[in-house]
Amino acid sequence: MAPRAPMTIDVWSDVACPFCYVGKRRLLAALAAFPHRDEVRVIWRAFQLQPELVTDATRPLEAYLAERFSASPDQVKQMNGRVQQMAKPEGIAFAFDKVVLANTFDAHRLLQLAQHEKMGDEAAERLMSAYFQEGRNVDDPAVLADLGAALELSRAGVAGVLEGDGYADAVRRDLEEARELGITGVPFFLFDRKYAISGAQPGPLFAQAIAQAHGEWRTADQAEA
Repeated sequence: MAPRAPMTIDVWSDVACPFCYVGKRRLLAALAAFPHRDEVRVIWRAFQLQPELVTDATRPLEAYLAERFSASPDQVKQMNGRVQQMAKPEGIAFAFDKVVLANTFDAHRLLQLAQHEKMGDEAAERLMSAYFQEGRNVDDPAVLADLGAALELSRAGVAGVLEGDGYADAVRRDLEEARELGITGVPFFLFDRKYAISGAQPGPLFAQAIAQAHGEWRTADQAEA
């Protein structure tokens, strides 16, 4: 009998979402501690918080957020400060003053390419770190080629994908499925297509969801056998 496909955790997230970065770290930490980690596969799904955003390397993030949320500069600083404090236990040091406002569609295409090469977790981490900690423009093909090369993907292969429409349909399918599921905010986690968690929830909640979904997945597998 062929081995059964692993249990899946579908994660809708955006490279430019700080809560997605925190949620990713918490999920993967819970998975690392799970004794049956090798029976679980994380599938990274694309979501864009601002699909119409035009990349603008000259505009500070704080000014953009102040306009978007009709907030004062002080309110934005306080909001970002709370996010920074929340992220510290996860080992994330957000550098919001470095962020380059960028459309993330092509970054999602690179993530899909990396996922095809079984490096989705690593690519999600690399892209979010580049955006939030290093001030990299994740809409720049040269930057994305560098990030792909850091993952040991072929630089020429990454360039070929970005120069054409490689993985664009995969990204659009993820975006459409998010609409069909009624997902309006990310991160959004779907465990074995049964149980959902929305937001960067505490690690123990992820651990509980993983264990419950996996237990039911394994019981179903044994029943089929």
